[in-house]
Parts: sequence; C-alpha cells; structure tokens
Amino acid sequence: MNQFKPIFLGTVDPRSEMAGFRRVANSQKCVRAGGRHNDLEDVGRDLSHHTFFEMLGNWAFGGEYFKEEACTMAWELLTRVYGIPEDRLWVSYFGGDPKAGLDPDLESRDIWLSLGVPSNHVLSFGPQENFWEMGDTGPCGPCTEIHYDLAGGVGAPQLVELWNLVFMQHNREADRSLQPLPQQHVDTGMGLERLVAVLQGRCSTYDTDLFSPLFHAIHQGCGAPPYLGRVGAADEGHTDTAYRVVADHIRTLSVCIADGVSPGMSGAPLVLRRILRRAVRFSTEVLRAPPGLLGSLVPVVVETLGDAYPELQRNSAQVENPGDGRAVEKGFLQGTQLHCLLPGQIASLVSEDEAAFLDSLQRGRRIIDRTLKRLGPSDLFPADVAWSLSLSGNLGLPLDLVELMLEEKGVQLDSAGLAQLVQEEAQLRAHQAEPAQEQRLCLNLHALGELQHRGMTPTDDSPKYSYSLQPTGEYEFGPCEAQVLQLYTEDGAAVATVGPGQRCGLLLDRTNFYAEQGGQASDRGYLVRAGHQDVLFPVAQAQVWGGFILHEVLASEHLQVGDKVQLHVDKAWRLGCMEKHTATHLLSWALRQTLGPSTEQRGSHLNPEWLRFDVATQAPLTPEQLRTVEGTVQEAVQQDEAVYTAEVPLVLTACVPGLRSLDEVYPDPVRVVSVGVPVARALDPMSQAALQASVELCCGTHLLRTGAVGDLVIIRESQLTKGTTRLLVITGEQAQQVSTAVGRGDFRVWAREVGKSLAQEVDVAAERLNRGSRDLVEAHQLSKDVGRLTKAMDRAVMPQWQRRELQARLKLLQRHANTAIRKLELAQAAVKSQELLKQHEKGPLIVDTVSAQSLSVLVKVVRQLCERAPGTSVLLLSPQPVGSVLCACQVAQGATPAFTAVAWALAVCSQMGGKAWGSHVVAQGTGRTMDLDAALSAARAYALNQL
Repeated sequence: MNQFKPIFLGTVDPRSEMAGFRRVANSQKCVRAGGRHNDLEDVGRDLSHHTFFEMLGNWAFGGEYFKEEACTMAWELLTRVYGIPEDRLWVSYFGGDPKAGLDPDLESRDIWLSLGVPSNHVLSFGPQENFWEMGDTGPCGPCTEIHYDLAGGVGAPQLVELWNLVFMQHNREADRSLQPLPQQHVDTGMGLERLVAVLQGRCSTYDTDLFSPLFHAIHQGCGAPPYLGRVGAADEGHTDTAYRVVADHIRTLSVCIADGVSPGMSGAPLVLRRILRRAVRFSTEVLRAPPGLLGSLVPVVVETLGDAYPELQRNSAQVENPGDGRAVEKGFLQGTQLHCLLPGQIASLVSEDEAAFLDSLQRGRRIIDRTLKRLGPSDLFPADVAWSLSLSGNLGLPLDLVELMLEEKGVQLDSAGLAQLVQEEAQLRAHQAEPAQEQRLCLNLHALGELQHRGMTPTDDSPKYSYSLQPTGEYEFGPCEAQVLQLYTEDGAAVATVGPGQRCGLLLDRTNFYAEQGGQASDRGYLVRAGHQDVLFPVAQAQVWGGFILHEVLASEHLQVGDKVQLHVDKAWRLGCMEKHTATHLLSWALRQTLGPSTEQRGSHLNPEWLRFDVATQAPLTPEQLRTVEGTVQEAVQQDEAVYTAEVPLVLTACVPGLRSLDEVYPDPVRVVSVGVPVARALDPMSQAALQASVELCCGTHLLRTGAVGDLVIIRESQLTKGTTRLLVITGEQAQQVSTAVGRGDFRVWAREVGKSLAQEVDVAAERLNRGSRDLVEAHQLSKDVGRLTKAMDRAVMPQWQRRELQARLKLLQRHANTAIRKLELAQAAVKSQELLKQHEKGPLIVDTVSAQSLSVLVKVVRQLCERAPGTSVLLLSPQPVGSVLCACQVAQGATPAFTAVAWALAVCSQMGGKAWGSHVVAQGTGRTMDLDAALSAARAYALNQL
C-alpha cells in the first residue's frame, strides 16, 4: 500500500492524477524480506511463505465505498466468478480490543451473515490477527479475512488465508495512540500464488504451475532427486526445503534486479545480498548444484512472469519507463529509484555474485583451518576471526553460516566475545551515524484534514517562477504579496498568533518560495509584514504537504492570522539552486549522449554548493567518458542556449521519444523543461527533438539561459551499489574556484588549476625517476614524494577524470620507484655482504654489526651472506642515528629444528627492550641499547647453545 500512502495521509499533490483516484484495482509485485513483515527465514521451511509474491488488490479512497460493498464484491468474485465452493470458505472479523478502546467490528460480521456465510464459518479474532498495521505508525484499521479450507470438510478444517480486506479508519500516532483518519478507505489484498493454488486444486503454492517450471529446471541443473513437497522431519536432507528456497529466491532476485536493486552493502541491496547468499548456500550445500545454477534459472523466471511484467524481457538493456503496478513492502524497496535490465544482464549479475560468494566460502574455510591449527583441543574459536569472516567483516559470510562451518568441525565459537564485537559495532555505527536533524515542522494528516474540511485551497506557488533575466545578465526576483491563513506551533498545534522568538509554521495563500521536492533544496529568505518593512522574519525552509506549503519562520515580532506579508527569497541561494538544477539536466543529457540513450538516472539532490547525481551503469565510468561528459556540458554552456519551460497536459508527454521522466507521480498539467528547443517543438512526436536535446518533466526552478552555469566539474565518482554510479559535481564559481587553506591564510584557486598544478608535480616526479637516483636517500625521498602526491590527489577538489588518470600514473611511478629502491638496496647489500665475508672465516655462525639505512637493506645483507656461505647462520645488528638498533637474522637449512630465526631474533631484541617477528628461517626486529657488545654476545651465546 506504500504507493497510496499519500492518499491515506492526505499529502497527495492535488494536481496529480493520483489525487483523482477513487476506485483502483491492481496487481503488483511485492517483496517481504525486511521490516515489520519479514518472511525470509520462514521461506522453504513450510509450503506457504515467499519473499516475493504478487498481490491482487482493490481500493476505495475517501469513502467511495466501504465495508458492505467490499465484502459483497469479494464474495461475488470468489464464489460466482471463480466458482470456489461456498462451503470451503470461512471468514474472520475483528473482535475488538478493550485495552485500546476498540469495539468489535460487528458490522463486518453482520455483512457476512447477510451474504449467506454460515455462522459457524464466521470467526472472531483479536488485534493480532484482525487489526492491520503496516508499521509502528501510520494508517491502520480492522480487517476481515477470507480463508479457504484445504481439508474440504474431511476432518478438522485446514484454513489458509486467501484475501484480506482492510478498512483504513485509524492512524497510529507516534505515542501509540489511535486517532480517526479524516477519511475512510478500503485496502484489500489477495496473494496471486494462493489464489492459483486454490483454483488449481493444490494444497501448496509451490505445487502450482508458477513454480513447477523452476523445480524442473533445478532438477535438470543439479541432478538432485525430484521435488516431492515434503516439510519438517519428512524432508530428509532438506532437499525439498532447498528446492523451495532456490525457486523463491531466484524469483525475488530477478524481479528486484530488473527493477534496479542489486545486491549491495546497505538498505535494500543488503537484504537482497542476504537473499542471494541464502540461495547459494542451499543450492551448493544441499542440492550440490554446480556453480552458475542460479543464473541459469533467470530465463525460467522471465518465461513465467515476463508477460505480466515486460521489464523482465525488454529487448533493450534498459527501459525508460518501467511497467506500472509496481509496489513494495515497507522496509525494503520503498523510495528506491528503479530501472530495468534485460534477462542476460540479470543472469550475469546473479552469477557474478554467486561466484564471489563461493570464493568467499573457500577463503573462509581456509582461514578457519589455519586458525584451528593454532588452537588447543579445548580452545574456543576466536571471536575476532569469526567477525572478520562475517557480513560486517571482510568476507561477507553470514554469522550463522560461520557457526555452522565451525559446528561441522566440532569447534565451539566464543559467543560471548562475538556478542561483545556485535555490541561494539552497533555503538560505532551509532557514533558514525549522521547527527539527528532538528525536528522539522510538518502538517500531519489531522491538520491536513482540518484544512480540507474548512475548504481551504492549496497554496498558490506559481510566483516561484516569477523571475527575469536583465540585460546586465543579472536575475531579478520580485517580492510576493501574501496573507497569513494559519499559524502552527512546533508541536503542530494550530494557533491564531505567535510571539517574538517563537519558531512556527506559516501557511499563506500564495508564495514565491520553492518547497523542497524533486531533489532540489528548499528556498530560504525572509518576509516582512505590510507597513513594517524594517522588521525581518527569517524563513529557514519551505515544505509541501498535500499541496499546502508550510514556511518555517522565526518570529521577530507578533504575527497573526490575517496579516499581510511580503516574501523575499534569498537571491544567491535561489540562483545557486537554479544553476545546479539546470546543470543536473545538462549532466543527465550528456551522460545519455556518452553512455547511450537508455542510460537511466537513479536519483539526484542539489543545493547551491553541489549536486549529487546517481546514474545506472554497467561498469564504472572511464576517465575518457567522464571527460567527454564534462565536455558535452561545457559545449552547451558556452552556446548559452535558451531554457524553455511550459505547463502542458500530462497526456501530451506520454509518447514523446526521448522525453525524460523519473519514477514519480507528476501533477497534471505538468511542467516541461527543454534546453535549446521550444517546448511545443520538443513535444511534437514527429520532430524527434527530445532525442537530441535535454527535455524533461520537472517542477524545479531553472536558469533562463545555460551560460550562467559557467562551468561543470565532476569531482567525485563512486560505486554506490553494483550497477549504480554516484557523481558529485560542482558548477559555476564552485567549479572555477575553491577555498584552500595555506599556512595561516586562505586563498582562492581555480578548481581546474588544482588539477593542472598536480599534473605538473606528477610530471616533475616522472622526470626525477627517469634521471635515476644517486643513492638510497634520494630514492627514498622520491618514493615519499610520490606517496605524498597520491594522498594529495585523493583529497583534491579537481576533475575526476584527471584524478583517475594521474592516480594511474602515480601508481606506475610508485612501482618504478620501489623497484629502483630494491635495486639500490641489493647493490648496497652485495657490497656489505662481501665486506663481512672477508672479515669472518668460514664457520657455522656470523654475528656482527653493519651500517644499514633500513631493515629492508639489513635483511638483504643477511640473505646474501647466507647465499654466499651456505650452512652459516647469520645475525646482524645495525645501530641507527636516532638511537634504535635494527636486527635481522637467518638460520641455515641444516640447523637443528629447535633453532629458529624468530626465536633467535626475539632473544636478542628482548634484551634490547624491543620486539621481533618472522618465520623459522628468517626474522627481523628492533630494539634500543647503548651496549651493542652485550647484545652481540647474547646473540652468539643463544646460537651456540642451539647449535
């Protein structure tokens, strides 16, 4: 019901098509795998639960019809149209809740009895069964359910819910109280899968032709025994459970990925990732299926569902307007921008993630095996290692799977330690979470209902488009005269007056403020009362609620209903938003020109400082593509093209090739924004103009000519989720200059100049590398300078395409610099090892000091000594100018097993108050001592004792 919540809450745009809905019937895709209604862990264990299902519904808004009509139509459809025997149907109704002060829904009971339902088939239940709530707050109400008896009169009834009729009468408030809705609504839902099972005479949804093709494909793909529909103890080896899990989950994966939600690391993508990994586990571990089985099932899903949901079988890679009837359950896909992929891409993505998970499983098993070798028979498996394997760690394995893998090894996990890590992670996330924003003022459904009851018309915000471009190139924003219709306190109470210093909500008959919507930040500014021009009332923001625009105002003096006011927008703020919004349209158009006409926008947000743009991509953008996108926008900016706008009937925009629209509800008439092409010509289906220019449905405020954008620089590019790239963009002055702190002062530098300056520094570093280094000191300094440049590149505000190119060059330079260091170190080590060999006679042991600039050089000297004197164990110390002592050693291959390099180094470095690390053969360490002779003596004594 999420798509209709604006109607229930009274926040629907009165100009939109949805505002005119009175009766609706639909079929929609639903996913329940998170939030209040979460079926994920139940799927497969029984014969009825699914993560993805299709919901058939009918709706009545604003009292168009209510209980009697809803019950009568449902009964008629099931018994007369579908021909389901009446004696197989039972109904339940809400029996009341004395604690909540709710009476029994006797009206529904009496309606069913009047329709001929036997009284012994009419059951009364409490709020747990027959009071429907989507979440902790929001629209809710009593429901009456129609059930089907699988037993058919043989023995005790076996009832399965078939259709739920919800009567939206209440709203659950934040304080858990129930308040009546301003209008009553009907929301019914019947699962297609269960209806099909009834009509096909099946006891389980999994026994219908919705699933039989998938079961056949699974059997053919893995060779497991055929599906027999067993559950519980009868399902030996959990084979049938695995069939149900894999079949259900591949349906969920296919429809979600087709709608643009790919497995990821947070939110809905994370839920989908868990679904995918659960399917892989059952597929590989229970069914013993070969890799790639899941991907091979995608065409079967497309064959089954493709006719109803064409986005699953589009010939193109992406579609501009995904199919209608799409719906999602709260806590999963709500608010997600959608776009579609063709079946081959869906299968490829599923197979890639399956392969990645299987690789993680193998790596996880190796880590577990290595860890177990270090543990004693009664030791617990370390919690930190288990955590590193989990979804919160490095490999992304579910913790329950890690525990299962340990259980198979007969090892117990340190559960207490793991619980502590889980708690620390939760605390860290809470600390890193964005600080809670100040509670903004709003018009709740009761306030909106009161306004509508009083017959108030929505706010006239057409003056927000009343601005002009002067011959000087300056924009002029005129004031707006308005009258105060209502005032609201911070807690939402309607009042007639407010006093000085009071934060309040202000409702006017008209406004020139842009209310936050469509990804564009709200205007800000101030207002004055008529005749009191010297007293300013700051306006922090404006929000739209059901067509009414609420201004958040800090009262400087008394303000009351009926006052005449004059509104002034913050010109610099508004112009910054206009600049970014027009730049957003140009960026979207440039991306389509560069990546292909089917490129889909996933979302955007803008304010005067920057704009964020999310775009569907099959792979990260290359530096050349980023550069091309910028160049395409700059060309449109330099041409200073006119930006045309017009309001047109929504129906005229339905069949225009190339017209861009997002998956949103638009008002009717709708505003069209066209760059360089008059709207009338852009909307002419025969002109094809919308294919060559930026033409979009948009209610935002825009520049009148593109030249004022000035410049556009993509400064960051990242993978938001698989298949979605996020671009961070600056324009105008932000693109041309950014504030950079140097020393004690600030100065302004051109953003593109930052890139140019860093490019010059990279050129200098490359030249230094080409010249070569005279010694290790110079080589190490060059390596440090390359590292410093790399860090500066990561932080710099500069073109992303240039950053990526320079980062690639720096990576290569760092590799060459390190190679040069290694060559110099080897040459130095060769000289020093030769000198040491001359000083020591042949024997089983060399312990000495040598001058070395780093541990790396010292280890190389030790290695070369051992290569030139096989059978000799070597330990060298190297005093450093800062007072520390470096240590490196290597034990000869013929030494006794008890003589190890790491123990030798530890014995010496511990005496120097330091530490050591390494292997049985080679080790190194550090310490600090003024008595090198004592350290050398300890080294000799330890080695001779072992030898």
